[in-house]
Amino acid sequence: MNHFPPLLANPQVITLTVLVAVVAALIWDKARSDVVALAGAAVLLLTGVVRPIQVQSAFASPAIITLASLFVIAYAMELAGLLDAGIRALVAICRRIGRAGLWIVIAVCGAASAFLNNTPIVVLSAPIIRDTAASLGISAKRYLIPLSYAAILGGGCTLIGTSTNLLVSDMAGAAGQARFGIFEITPVGLAVAIAGGLYLLFFSGRLIDTSERSETTVEAPTGGTTQAGGQIGDAAAFAAERPLRPVRALVSLAVFVAVIALAALGVAPIAACAFAGAVLLILLRIITADEAYSGLRPDVLMLIAGMLVLGIALRTSGVAELMTEFLIGNLEQLTPLIALILIYGVVLFATELLSNATVAVLFTPIAVSMGEALQVSPRPFLVAVMMAGSAAFATPFGYQTNALVYQMGRYRYMDFVRLGLPLNLVTWVAAVVAIRVFFPF
Repeated sequence: MNHFPPLLANPQVITLTVLVAVVAALIWDKARSDVVALAGAAVLLLTGVVRPIQVQSAFASPAIITLASLFVIAYAMELAGLLDAGIRALVAICRRIGRAGLWIVIAVCGAASAFLNNTPIVVLSAPIIRDTAASLGISAKRYLIPLSYAAILGGGCTLIGTSTNLLVSDMAGAAGQARFGIFEITPVGLAVAIAGGLYLLFFSGRLIDTSERSETTVEAPTGGTTQAGGQIGDAAAFAAERPLRPVRALVSLAVFVAVIALAALGVAPIAACAFAGAVLLILLRIITADEAYSGLRPDVLMLIAGMLVLGIALRTSGVAELMTEFLIGNLEQLTPLIALILIYGVVLFATELLSNATVAVLFTPIAVSMGEALQVSPRPFLVAVMMAGSAAFATPFGYQTNALVYQMGRYRYMDFVRLGLPLNLVTWVAAVVAIRVFFPF
């Protein structure tokens, strides 16, 4: 028997209340993001807005399985010293060819971020860029922000490049849309990355203040373990340099390549391929079971699972449709192109304030509802959410890699604003044009 007052028993009211509370708690930033997300999921479950089987489906979603498995595979590669060896090779190139070598390192790190977690990539390469720039007698400030931005841009080039892409794909599948292939968004991601990369190459030197600061650098507001609006992770975990173990490095790399190839060829879904690859590495004793568990990063997985529950509530309660009406007003008066530009801009603004997972959960149901309301394919709008959901360029705390280089480079807050705001506009235009070409309405 329902003992709630009639208004409070309304699933839409409960969902909106939980949504506002979760977003407010994430902005306030006094509690861990994963705890906030799980608390919201618990309230939705207790009030009956979502059923236990729906919560179970969130925790067993393909996005969770894929991310957990890829974390294990990537951790095996890190333990084998593969990432460190690659960085050392890039250092040699930098010192041989000078400034151009620094841009090569940035480009390689961006490309690697399309397949690997960009946090360890930036953690390992940022000190190299700083020290190499110093040895060449130039300011590292010219290169550290572009390094972070390149890692973000690279993550948008594949489905597995960022958890945002996986989350949007998974939620779209739950809403009845076809899930995305691993390289389906690559043409759009590459167009955005190339446009952004050219902008950084030609304009970053003019827009970044390369003078050194004498005052103490401001720390990230979350103390270094939970940074960038809920992007959880501890940079210290990647700081220790590991010696190269050739056999383990080759096997872990081969398994990773096989996972990507099998998923790209459609042999099996990416979740199945990644899970099989992670288990195979344990069976081959490339990584122990204890090490695999250490690499899982459960805080990130629980954050995404909790936000998935909120996404289910947004869809099943009808709040997504209400938000769509509020966002774009009278649908009949908007063309699909204007709606695409609008949703990209709104997501772009939101991702500077909220975590990527929060933005994906908020706007994926809206993207699906928008396509259905306009009687066109929702896919262009879903791709817009993917691209804009990771485009946190205008603040040092919009993305974890930004926070890392902000502290290391002793930047001013306005350095990110001056360089990041135009980059937001450049990538916005590039994304909309590319989406229109590769994802027709």
